Amino acid sequence: MQLDKGIHMLQVSANIMGSIESIHPTLMWDEDNMILVDTAYPGQLSLLNEAILDTGLAIHKLTSILITHQDLDHIGSLADIIRASSSLVQVLASSIEKPYIQGEKQLIKLTPEAIDQAVSSMPESVPVEWRYAFRRTLENPPKAIVNSTIVAGEELPFCGGILVIDTAGHTPGHLSFYHKFSQTLIAGDALRVVSGKLLAPDPQYCCDFNIAKESLKNLLPYDIKKVICFHGGLYEGNCNQRISEICES
Repeated sequence: MQLDKGIHMLQVSANIMGSIESIHPTLMWDEDNMILVDTAYPGQLSLLNEAILDTGLAIHKLTSILITHQDLDHIGSLADIIRASSSLVQVLASSIEKPYIQGEKQLIKLTPEAIDQAVSSMPESVPVEWRYAFRRTLENPPKAIVNSTIVAGEELPFCGGILVIDTAGHTPGHLSFYHKFSQTLIAGDALRVVSGKLLAPDPQYCCDFNIAKESLKNLLPYDIKKVICFHGGLYEGNCNQRISEICES
């Protein structure tokens, strides 16, 4: 879905653990740059490529990838995208998330207990070899080099300006991005849309829900016309008022 000149909300849908799940990376571009925000699950390069082709662009033309945070559905296809690109792709993320993305530290939420629970929750119909493959992916998630670290308050000189916002809590170094030209917030997992309503992140998936909720106040200084949530997609309306309500609830 093209939201404005130079910004498109992608949709990548697949059967995950027995049900169809859709996620929403963001694509931005100008005359010199093509930028992807987040990269989908491991093994979803072809689906992501199809979604980008539907915009009239091509994945091998990417110049930069912005990573909101370390979770597997956000970094899973990062290494595959880099390998598929025809030129050097710059990967940007927070310094806190960098060692996890690079594989120097185990992803925070993939504890041995969490991996056991994820595997055991797979439907009984899933073949044994798929279970083993799933466990191997969780125990050895894809990794890639982060070329540059970015900080809250920084303005990236792409696509009319992209502002970096600290929305820690879902993970310790979670970032969101504000596309100035379209006044669009790319929220990652700092917010979600459920049945058309903008909500705080799900507490069960947050490293620290109190910090996650408090950090949403960092969004309020921006005039937000649209919000892209990785889970739930697009929210339009009085975005600032709704975010303020979430902060106060």
